[in-house]
Amino acid sequence: MGKITLEQRNRYAAKVKEYKSTIDLSLAAEQTLLTLLKQQAQGSGYVRIKLAEETLVLTSYNILINTLSVALLGIKNEDYLADARKSIGRCIKYLEDLVTPYVDVPFSDYEKNLEEISEVTYEDRYSLLRKIGFAIRQIEDGYGANSKWKWAFAEIYAKFAVVAKNMLDMKKAFQDMDLASQNRQVVHSYISFVKKHLQVSADRYREKYEMFSNKMEDFKQAILYLNALRRMHTVFAERAEADELKKKIEIWSAKLETDQKKREEEAGRK
Repeated sequence: MGKITLEQRNRYAAKVKEYKSTIDLSLAAEQTLLTLLKQQAQGSGYVRIKLAEETLVLTSYNILINTLSVALLGIKNEDYLADARKSIGRCIKYLEDLVTPYVDVPFSDYEKNLEEISEVTYEDRYSLLRKIGFAIRQIEDGYGANSKWKWAFAEIYAKFAVVAKNMLDMKKAFQDMDLASQNRQVVHSYISFVKKHLQVSADRYREKYEMFSNKMEDFKQAILYLNALRRMHTVFAERAEADELKKKIEIWSAKLETDQKKREEEAGRK
């Protein structure tokens, strides 16, 4: 990489100044919404949706500044990537506080929470979730394949998959899978989106266990996410898919048990 010129630095600084003012406004808006959340009980679900949207905007500008740094200076801006990672974490947490962080439980355990956002359409929920997923991928790509945060993104994706699942009204979605429903297409896309991210979360936790942490808890999380996916197949009467996943869960569980016994035996020989 060649030496960064004064002109490049000045162009970058001017852009950062421009976008930093937008970031400051977004941070202020987040604080205003948090104050509103503390002051009112009614409508808190919609306030949390707005908080997620605002922190998503904040995340996007932090990503943009890093992208400009790479384009104009040829280097990553780790500070803005870190801010993006933190703001997307808050974005997911606002939704998690709304719809619960429950991974594999009956819909009835969190169904009541969705009453708080009953007026938010499938389209709006799905659109928000796709934007969040895109932002997560951009942050991860910004860090690069060999980043120290590589495995932290397994948890970020997993939390995201859970809020995506829990924002879906399973009972209504089941009804709207009917061919006569005008919502069928968006519901089908939304459900496929959730299934995909549950599977990816399971795979990434398994990969983290195998390649990095060697912690049983990560493998257990992988199996938990497979169970959550199987529950979705069961809810939507997809028996063949549910049965196939049951076999996979049994194989993974057997592997977990074997690994656990092996460790116990090794510990006993020491």
